[in-house]
Amino acid sequence: MSNNIPPTAARQPVRGFARLFLRKSVEQMHAEHSSGELKRSLNSLNLISLGIGCIIGTGIFVLTGRAAADFAGPAIMISFIITGVLCTFVALCYSELASMLPVSGSAYSYSYASMGEVVAWVMGLLLVLEYGLAASTVAVGWSSYVVSLLHDIGLHLPAELTAAPGVEIKEDGVVVAHGVVNLPAMIAIFGVTCLLVRGVQESANVNNLIVVIKLSVVIAFIAVGVFFVDTANWFPLIPDEIPPPPAGTERGFWEDIWRAMKDVVTAENTSRYGVGGVIAGAATVFFAYIGFEAVSTAGAEAKNPARDMPIGIIGSLVICTILYILTSAVLVGIVPFAQLDTPAPIAMAVNQMGMPWFAMLVKIGAIAGISSVMLVLLYGQTRIFYTMARDGLLPSAFARVHSRFRTPWMGTIIVGVLAAGFAGLMSLDALVDLTNVGSLAAFSIVCLTVLYLRFAEPELKRPFRTPLFPFVPVLGAAMCLFLLMSIMANTATRNFFVVYLVGGMMVYFTYGIRHSKLAHGEVVMGAEPTMDLPHKLDP
Repeated sequence: MSNNIPPTAARQPVRGFARLFLRKSVEQMHAEHSSGELKRSLNSLNLISLGIGCIIGTGIFVLTGRAAADFAGPAIMISFIITGVLCTFVALCYSELASMLPVSGSAYSYSYASMGEVVAWVMGLLLVLEYGLAASTVAVGWSSYVVSLLHDIGLHLPAELTAAPGVEIKEDGVVVAHGVVNLPAMIAIFGVTCLLVRGVQESANVNNLIVVIKLSVVIAFIAVGVFFVDTANWFPLIPDEIPPPPAGTERGFWEDIWRAMKDVVTAENTSRYGVGGVIAGAATVFFAYIGFEAVSTAGAEAKNPARDMPIGIIGSLVICTILYILTSAVLVGIVPFAQLDTPAPIAMAVNQMGMPWFAMLVKIGAIAGISSVMLVLLYGQTRIFYTMARDGLLPSAFARVHSRFRTPWMGTIIVGVLAAGFAGLMSLDALVDLTNVGSLAAFSIVCLTVLYLRFAEPELKRPFRTPLFPFVPVLGAAMCLFLLMSIMANTATRNFFVVYLVGGMMVYFTYGIRHSKLAHGEVVMGAEPTMDLPHKLDP
């Protein structure tokens, strides 16, 4: 651990190859945040509410239909179980790191303390996909439900202004137009950005209310929709793969599993149905779970982070997994899975129930719930950029705090403009795949970080320890990498991701490496502003 610089270290610049892997000490991170002015006001219930508020959103309201129609069929329920198990492993790793390092910056800070600055920078790049592009993805889902709701009350937006360029817009399965720009999605991002710049501490109770509304909508859909389920729609649970295997070829269950794994690794047929479709569906609905990681960004505001952070992370994940499985079971039971390739599948299901008033309530609740997710995701992205800017790796504009609103207003505006551009000009499929790539890569690094710190610094105080070590972090990292390969089989996604990482590393070597405060012996202490947090929930 010779590259660690404690808070009392001599202010001597570090140069050479070792400088790439320069680490912040755990003690230094605690010192940086101990003098901050953020109020510790979040208990375990607040953190569970935060997690649920960020998890339940576009994933369940939008992506369930696509994953069922294009990949898994009724076995979308199994896909949710697979991804839920994976996220449980990752959540246990996050819980150990969050209890040990209850600071801002999430996985970026964890990487800085373990594997060094260059890995922390890569993690920062991945978190841009996980938070920034995720907010754009959520905005596209928000747009779909708003368009559907406006249609119900007789208002019709030009179809070309409700989807990204070139995206097919269908009505009753027929292509009626091609998108030019998704204007509602851009408006949604701009609205949330303005709210974040202004500061929304006073909306704490409203945020709690939105979580209640969102949960009520999901539970109501399950409770009412179960009476409209046609169990025949559940079978066959795993439809035959398309294209089918060659005539005369018979395979057992484990042969199917092996073939699906081989297809993922070799980027061959991982598309529709069969066991491979179930795995591809799991990779798709992974987006529905990524919100649990947002709880870790609130470490500096938790009353008792050693106890409350693990409860918040794991509790929100377990509750949402149960709701996801039940919701997907009802959804594919009401609507034949092949018809669910729509950005608003739950809206389609409630429309089929023949209860217009209930459909209206569900859509309003979905819009409110998705709005809160956009708020938390954009907040998380600005918070990570704020932390990176304080470390000198990004321009100081991202850490500039408004004198009146006490928010990082310039960084928030920059993030908002970029997120709005992606929301308006990229398709939902592309946004989901890129967000999942960033999240899966980030989660695998988090699991490996737990492994590294256990062996490199076994004496560190760990209020929460990941159980079944090293089985949990190893399996968590392996499952993340496996699903990551299934998404990277898409050539366009893979090329974008590679170009994005190369461009990001060029920024680091031309700016970040020259301005790093840690490398120049500077210690960032007492610089934490009093900020109005959009997710701060009153006890």
